[in-house]
Amino acid sequence: MQMKDHDMNHLKGIYLAPYMQVATALIGKRRHSGGNMFRHQLDTMSILIDYGYIDSVLLKAAVIHDVIEDIPDFNHNLILEIDSEAGQVYDLVLEVSKKEGQTKSEFLRGIIEHGSMRAKTLKCADRISNMISMGFVTDPAFIERYCDETEFFIFPLALEVDFRMYQELIELVMTRRKYLEDSGYLDRKKEAMAGMRRG
Repeated sequence: MQMKDHDMNHLKGIYLAPYMQVATALIGKRRHSGGNMFRHQLDTMSILIDYGYIDSVLLKAAVIHDVIEDIPDFNHNLILEIDSEAGQVYDLVLEVSKKEGQTKSEFLRGIIEHGSMRAKTLKCADRISNMISMGFVTDPAFIERYCDETEFFIFPLALEVDFRMYQELIELVMTRRKYLEDSGYLDRKKEAMAGMRRG
């Protein structure tokens, strides 16, 4: 759906550049699928805009959503001093950041049960970006685990937030599972499990 003029004018007034500057600290963080974490931040924001989300707090948080989790001893004042929405942005980033000692399943279950609508929306856009990049990952066990996690934890979020996101996530998971099938990974796994039972 093409962007309307009033949406463009709203986006024009969003103070994004300082948040992008904070996010450049992630340029050196490599991703399993190639590229770096800085690009992933902007990709997540573009997915939100693609789906028509122009909430300024949500978009600003998308641009920096991994800095707290991925940068050790990150100085949170770099966020809080940016503008009048910085406190809300920081709180949202905290919502989508896994705490130290927390398992991934505990973290995702917490968003399902207690997350704000902004946090759930951001997490869905984040996962769409991650699932798209999964097309460049060649580790089948990792792909399978990620698909399982997406179905179990992210599908319920997407169903609550945006059915269009839910549909895209289903398609992305299906393509990755098709890759696992076509590559012979699932057959090899089945044979290995059968061998373990016989042993």
